[in-house]
Amino acid sequence: MVCQECGARPATLHFTKIVNGEKTEFHICEHCAREKGELIPGTSGGFSIHSLLSGLLDLEGASKGKTAAASTVQDVRCEECGMTYGQFSKLGRFGCSSCYKYFDKGLDPLFKRVHGSTAHVGKVPRRAGVQIQVRRQIDELKENMQQAIAQEEFETAAELRDQIRKLEKEIAQE
Repeated sequence: MVCQECGARPATLHFTKIVNGEKTEFHICEHCAREKGELIPGTSGGFSIHSLLSGLLDLEGASKGKTAAASTVQDVRCEECGMTYGQFSKLGRFGCSSCYKYFDKGLDPLFKRVHGSTAHVGKVPRRAGVQIQVRRQIDELKENMQQAIAQEEFETAAELRDQIRKLEKEIAQE
């Protein structure tokens, strides 16, 4: 693929920007990227996973505004290494393993935004993990049933309960 800017050199940078739901793809060479001021992976000042995480943390702070609660979270300090949440949000990495414990309140919203969930469930092989997949399906149905009960949708909750019982019987017979 040829660079969209100069039309001469091969495009080595391919990235997609999504702003307000509008998707734009760019295919440019390294030379044109430098001229446009885009960051080149692997170069000094280039993109890294730490800068991505740091950017997400800054976004989180920006979206909350400068409230008293947000500044309190920024002041939380790890008692093991002395790092503050504010330092973590600038660097995008922890100082030690204890930081997970001390920064816990600020991490769940971040993990949910990055991974879509706060719990890691991993992948299960299709052929070997049938029983595990059924158990996960049961857990998901149980969560949905609890939500239905909380919203007083008792008919939906009863249907979910019946599905759970059916799946539990299938597991017991295997």
